[in-house]
Amino acid sequence: MRIETATLKDIAKALGLSTSTVSRALRDRYEISEETKKLVVAYANKVNYRANPIARSLKERRSYSLGIIVSEIANNFFSQVINGIESIAYNKDYHVIISQSHESFKQEKLNVEHLASRSIDGLLISLSAETQDITYLKELYAQGLPIVFFDRVPKEFETHKVVANNFKGAFDATEHLILSGNKVIAHLTGSEMLSNTKERLEGYQAALSKHHIPFNPDLVKYCQHGGMLIEELDAAVKQLLLLKPQGIFIANDRLTTGCLTALKNVSPVLSHPIAIAGFTNSNVVNLFSPSLTSVRQPAFEMGQVATELLIQMIETKRPITEFQTRVLDTEIISLKDAPQNQMFNKKQP
Repeated sequence: MRIETATLKDIAKALGLSTSTVSRALRDRYEISEETKKLVVAYANKVNYRANPIARSLKERRSYSLGIIVSEIANNFFSQVINGIESIAYNKDYHVIISQSHESFKQEKLNVEHLASRSIDGLLISLSAETQDITYLKELYAQGLPIVFFDRVPKEFETHKVVANNFKGAFDATEHLILSGNKVIAHLTGSEMLSNTKERLEGYQAALSKHHIPFNPDLVKYCQHGGMLIEELDAAVKQLLLLKPQGIFIANDRLTTGCLTALKNVSPVLSHPIAIAGFTNSNVVNLFSPSLTSVRQPAFEMGQVATELLIQMIETKRPITEFQTRVLDTEIISLKDAPQNQMFNKKQP
């Protein structure tokens, strides 16, 4: 038995409106009055109207889908970015297709090409740790695929970009460690290729310079896979502990949470006297041991802003010649006042 469903034409005829007016009202377009929108939505609900996405995409030659590329969904930061993306996309009748690069350039490229072959309307991407050559993205962009970068962005690409204030976040975290009485501060970070790795290193160096502490490159350890390989992270932490740091500034979410585990694996006794500050968007930092001061990125907002910019690119009828790089402020959250955290109230020897 086939269930008959109402169409846009049915609603338009019943309400004495044009089909285009009904369509715009259901999509909450600004040019339709609130009174008309309420009338149309109420009647559409009454007759159980359901939009036909396939018919719509064929008519408008658009899929109403956005591609998203991140290194891994399980990362606290990226999962929150995706939530921000979805909050805007779904509100504007776009669906999202999420792919993970797992910090692999090869996987990133395969995922992007697959998404492009599925006729996505636009791409939101945070580059993998291995990505150096973005020629394939430039070619897709030149063919008309709108692209917006977030978090990990290339310099040589004229499009919208959304990032956190990586320099200031790193500076604030490092200075916090210094003002807590620590002078020997190590830096655990990701791939040198990533834009945020470079900016956070610069913030770390600037804080040291401000407080007249010489920069020691031996205290900087790179994890090329950003903490996704336990062996790589354990080895980096082992090397740092040999230098007897009083504090460690950590440059990304996966590394920050992973470093705490690595410290326990490598040397549980030595881990607790070390003050730690790092980028993490975990909602349970107060449960970490040893405890840490966190640099929190506006991940949800980053996803929202990037999606709004991408949809503007998709829906504009004029060529875009001016692009924005939106820099969002980070927030430093210290747990030094919490009962379970004593390390920031003591000066290190």
